[in-house]
Amino acid sequence: MRFVDSYFYKPNFLQKSLAILLLPLSLLYFILSILRRKLSKFQDFGIPIISVGNLIAGGSGKTPFIIAAAKDYEKVVIITRGYKRKTKGLVVVSQWGKILVSAKEAGDEAYLIAKSLKNASIIACKNRIKAIEKAKEMGALCIFLDDGFRFNFKKLNILLKPKLEPYFRFCIPSGIYRENPNLYTQADLLIQEGKDYKRHVRLKNETQRMILLTAIANPSRLDSFLPNVIDKIYLPDHSDFNIQKLKKILEEKQATSLLITQKDAVKLEDANLPLSILELELEISPFITEGIHQYIHSI
Repeated sequence: MRFVDSYFYKPNFLQKSLAILLLPLSLLYFILSILRRKLSKFQDFGIPIISVGNLIAGGSGKTPFIIAAAKDYEKVVIITRGYKRKTKGLVVVSQWGKILVSAKEAGDEAYLIAKSLKNASIIACKNRIKAIEKAKEMGALCIFLDDGFRFNFKKLNILLKPKLEPYFRFCIPSGIYRENPNLYTQADLLIQEGKDYKRHVRLKNETQRMILLTAIANPSRLDSFLPNVIDKIYLPDHSDFNIQKLKKILEEKQATSLLITQKDAVKLEDANLPLSILELELEISPFITEGIHQYIHSI
């Protein structure tokens, strides 16, 4: 397990001590997050907005949840920040199924959503207000807002609660929470893996000697889905890949392929490497999908 993952989820004595020492900074972060909420102006954009968020930093399954929940709607726009993309400002990643930019210009998550949802348009923009106005201009009938819980908009608030909970219920940097963990009570729909949705994983292009390669947050959540692999390479979330280095590793380890997630796959499409892919599909409980449907048709 990487240091950052053990620190937040299974800390040893020294890591626990470090977390306690950093508590004053966590308290400051906690206060600032409260002030940001209190001082933000409420806005109603006159369009159904479904926010899919979490309270922790790092992965909790927002992207696959959005793909699964938004696939049945027409004229739906997905708004995401496009984290670690090579562009600035507002970028229309895809328009009603037609992809307009590269994975580097979109960011890995935005590009994956664009590839997965041919019924949708995808906008990458840090300024969510600007992105919502652009979505309306494009003719959106509803919007799915990635990581939108903290924004004071009229919206349906869906919060994903991770299957593996952090060791400490502290804000960054003593813990991994970005806001008060008690805010789970403010969710319109609080969803937990294994209870309200299930992951189904299919292995594409399985080979005999695979090396797991991943640049996602908290990669230990893949463990229950993994076949036998000869090695594991963990990189920081959203990292780029050094293709020449990967070719050398494949040769040195006498590996037959790299085992990667769909999120990592979008960055290796043109790499000319042997790839095996963990294809993920979410099965969402009917009461969740019905709650989203009712909200959209109530606006």
